[in-house]
Amino acid sequence: MLQASLLLILIGAANTAPLLAKKMLGDRLNVPLDFNTRWLDGTPLFGKSKTVRGVVVGMLVPALLAPLVGHPVHQGAVIGAVAMAGDLFSSFCKRRMQLAPSSQALGLDQIPEVLLPALAARVWFELTLLEIALVVMVFFGLELVLSKLLYRFNLRDKPY
Repeated sequence: MLQASLLLILIGAANTAPLLAKKMLGDRLNVPLDFNTRWLDGTPLFGKSKTVRGVVVGMLVPALLAPLVGHPVHQGAVIGAVAMAGDLFSSFCKRRMQLAPSSQALGLDQIPEVLLPALAARVWFELTLLEIALVVMVFFGLELVLSKLLYRFNLRDKPY
């Protein structure tokens, strides 16, 4: 259970780092990851809220934290990269569903960004499928609660 908690910390760091970077850096290094590319349906590939800066810090922060929780830097970087991939998958799907950037899609906003890195790191953290399910459920609940708190601290644009 300890390893599941440590993984949850790294995944949480990956998903919180872009919000902190936005707050600290403002518009600096704020380059849309999709470079304003449109998909076949004419909608943005990911949207303006997914930036190169966000993906970079989303990978860098868990990489730097990983040794503090007993794992190598490269494992933290992979966890961050896969968490960011899950977040981008969610954004891609939301754009296809014609949802605005930063709009809420319960489940789609939380599950890919925690499930994918948990599956990727399961061997490193010696997780069972039950522990992965628990990590997903805990992240899901925490994300719903903490997003309201992050909104109050002006780290999120919307309270969800």
